[in-house]
Formats: sequence, C-alpha cells, structure tokens
Amino acid sequence: MQNLKVALIQSNLIWHNAVENRNNFTKKINQISEEVDLIILPEMFTTGFSMHPKNISETMQGETVQWMKHLAVLKNTAITGSVIIKEDNNFYNRLLFVHPSGEIDSYNKRHLFSLAGEEKVYKAGEEKVIIYFKGWKICPQICYDLRFPVFSRNIEDYDVLFYVANWPKQRINAWDALLKARAIENMSYVIGVNRVGNDTNKLVYNGHSAVYDCLGKIIANTTPFEEEISIVDLDKKEMLTIREKLNFLTDKDSFTL
Repeated sequence: MQNLKVALIQSNLIWHNAVENRNNFTKKINQISEEVDLIILPEMFTTGFSMHPKNISETMQGETVQWMKHLAVLKNTAITGSVIIKEDNNFYNRLLFVHPSGEIDSYNKRHLFSLAGEEKVYKAGEEKVIIYFKGWKICPQICYDLRFPVFSRNIEDYDVLFYVANWPKQRINAWDALLKARAIENMSYVIGVNRVGNDTNKLVYNGHSAVYDCLGKIIANTTPFEEEISIVDLDKKEMLTIREKLNFLTDKDSFTL
C-alpha cells in the first residue's frame, strides 16, 4: 500500500500576471529536491483571486494548462491548483489535477464567494469530484467550499480531502478550525494550501497551509506569512488502521445533495 508524498507550495501571487506567476512556480517546483507524488498550488495561482476574469481567463488549451502538463510529465508528478478558465462563454474557478501522464481531472468550484460577488461573474460547478491516483481516492475542493461540510461529507470513502485557497488573514481562525473539523468528521487526511502576500484589494494573506491526519492532528504546516514549501508523507495503511479501529463513518447519516 503506497504512501503518498505531497508538496504544498505556499506562495505570494502577482496580481493578474500569469507569466510571472508561472515563472515563480517553476522556480519553486525546481527547488523540490526529492521525488514527490503530488504538488499542490493555491487557488487562482496565476492571477490572484480576481472578479475580473474577462482579460485574464484562459482556455483548456491555454498556456497554463500546457505548462502544468509539461511540468507534470517532466517531473513525473501530479500538479494541481485552480485557474480562471473560460468555456462555452462562461467563466469557471476550475481546479486542474494534472497527472504525470498529462491526463487532466478537473473540478469547478461549487460554492462561490458571494461576499466578493464571485457568483456574479463565475458559473458554479455542480458535481463533487473524486480523483483516483496511485491507489488513493482524492477529493479536491476550493476555498469557500471549506465552510460547507455537507458537500465534503465522506460518502465515497475517499482518503484525502484538499483545499486550495486565497483565504485572508482576517478570517484565518476559521480556516484553521474548519480544516481540522473536516479531517475529524470525514476520517481522512485533509490538506489546505493557502497563499501569502497582499492583493490589489488590500487583503492580507498569511498562509497557514497545513496537513491534518484522520483524527485531526496537524502533521505538517508552513510558516505564517512566508513563501515556503512543505513536504509530507501520507500513510494510507495507518489511516485505514485507525478507521477500522474507530469506524465512526459507519454511523454517518445517509443523504443525497
């Protein structure tokens, strides 16, 4: 039963500058000296969290997707993060999970952040997504999704739930608490990758990227406010042993969303 080695890249984002952001992440990915299975980047990692997608959106044939595919194949690792994608005259906050083969799984953010008017410019996703990767079942979600536990409820017996985010400092206590809660209630590993730095809206981001085990214990984290790469080894056998001993998921409520 293979462990999963994951790299969390907590980084500043340059506002509306995809070229500079891709160059920055290329340098950071090249700094990873050990072999990893998965690299996780923040939400809207090429632009920052923008409500002005018209001139900065890309397509699924665009430069960022090609960049992700090239690096995934070159490094023999999966790479994921969310990007502003235009498709069928709609804009999506879309998470792309690029496998080492170049194959892509995607998830469109379901819960759009109405406090910033995200729902006015982006189309919400409808489907929860489970990604199958190296014997692991992975559930990807985006930022505001973290506040909605019904949507993330582990009815698929997934092994890892992860969130990519632009979650500001002023609400970081909620980020910390909810990541831990999602791990405990779903008895899975939970990963949160957040950005640092300031954006054009004068919001401050302090990171707090972290990994929790299935009992809610923090097993890896990053330094607040700092650009940093954190690498963690997830042990599926250990998680399944805990689930077997403390099989709380068998008592979960049945529902459909």
